[in-house]
Amino acid sequence: MNQRTASGPDTPSRPSTATSLVDEPPNDLAAEQAILGACMFRHQAVDEVRAQLVPEDFYRPAHETIWRAILALRAEDAPTDPIVLGDYLLGRGDLSRIGGTPYLHVLADAPPTVANAAHYAEIVRRKADLRRLRENGIRTVQLAVEPGADPDAIRSAAEAELRAERDRSLASGGGRLSRYLVDGWRFVTETGADTDPLWGTREQTAWSSGESLMIVGPPGVGKTTLAHQVILARLGLQDTVLNMPVSSSERVLYLAMDRPKQIAHAMARRISPDHESVLRDRLAVWQGPLPATLDKEPDLLADLAAAHQADTIVIDSLKDAVSTLVDDALAVAFHNARMRALRNGVEVMELHHQRKATADAPRGQRPTLDRVYGSTWITSGAGSVLFIAGEAGDPAVTLHHLKTPTGEIGPLQVIHDHERGTTTIEPTFDPVAILRAHPDGLTTRDLAAVLSGQANPDRSAVEKARRHLERLVKSGHARKTEGAAGGTGGGQQARYGVSNLHIAVG
Repeated sequence: MNQRTASGPDTPSRPSTATSLVDEPPNDLAAEQAILGACMFRHQAVDEVRAQLVPEDFYRPAHETIWRAILALRAEDAPTDPIVLGDYLLGRGDLSRIGGTPYLHVLADAPPTVANAAHYAEIVRRKADLRRLRENGIRTVQLAVEPGADPDAIRSAAEAELRAERDRSLASGGGRLSRYLVDGWRFVTETGADTDPLWGTREQTAWSSGESLMIVGPPGVGKTTLAHQVILARLGLQDTVLNMPVSSSERVLYLAMDRPKQIAHAMARRISPDHESVLRDRLAVWQGPLPATLDKEPDLLADLAAAHQADTIVIDSLKDAVSTLVDDALAVAFHNARMRALRNGVEVMELHHQRKATADAPRGQRPTLDRVYGSTWITSGAGSVLFIAGEAGDPAVTLHHLKTPTGEIGPLQVIHDHERGTTTIEPTFDPVAILRAHPDGLTTRDLAAVLSGQANPDRSAVEKARRHLERLVKSGHARKTEGAAGGTGGGQQARYGVSNLHIAVG
């Protein structure tokens, strides 16, 4: 459908025999203008678009001329801004034909954001494909009404044109079958690159780059409180959450769909006037329901992030983003939405609830993934799942790591400060605090007994304690004294104590 757009006096569209808008060939002049405007100021946009479009894909001849000029300038590594572009077109005698310098400035103001050039190119490419198919159909109709028309000849011609169109589409570097295709070496060395986590360490990762984080629990146990601290850390307003580092983000989009006023009230506990500039520039908040559920529009999540130039998106909460979470087909559709955002370089955090039927499970019982509400495909596609167990409003809750990118975190006994909106590890269960309380050091079995509350901890608890202690040694928070080998008197286990550096800092 033709779009309303500003145009120069000398920028005619391709001839059409149509007498109404209904008969006009498929086109989107606004998208064409947005592409050209974005490519005037961002070389990366030129590289993205030329992988998807050929010059003939532009419906307006003036736009095709401008695009060819942009490609020529880019090939010379020259600027493509309106001034340089205008000078280039003037030198070739094309400036007046495209509407002159004023039209170049119209194009420069056209794109809502220069980051969306690839999305605009998809629109233009689709319209161009439809125009070619329409032209093929018209030719077929014209052949069919000619005197002495041969059905076999018409059928062969139509099939040949369709094959040519299909081959052209498949051969295009920007086609839907090849847009996200990379060679094996690049996949291993770039896509699977060894990167630092968004939250946590390489040994204990709460949130891995390129994978979603899901925070689950019953109402009132502090899911939003914990999420807000991670968000603020992503914005550089704090360094760590639960003693684990958090990497920075450029811009966060928070989808506050579930009771936005309560979300605002909760976040206000951690905000001061000094934070105004950061929150205005780097935090965008969507209030209330989305225009459509993510199972119906799987591209919506990625499009929202692109529209608001966000590299991190927070869904609060999942029940408000999907039509129903118990249907496997809709859960897979949501996972597609999640993966499309991740594929575009957007990090995803999701807040979710547990099954009501298991809300009264014994307090000390370790939760499992089947206690997460909805289809199993919801958690299967998540990279990390943190489960907060406890009573609504209780400041003391337990954090379990049900799905781990690397080493398991916790279980952690944590304390919510509901007045300040902070969460800290209960010192009684903090391995550093435990070491500090034992000047003579501890063995792995000693620490396992404290953490598990069992006088004779099992092998799993001992191994988990060993990993805790080895990580503390590696990070410089603990020191290790090697034990002695066995003999008639038996062996002596290695002992761990808090490091002198940590004593000084603490």
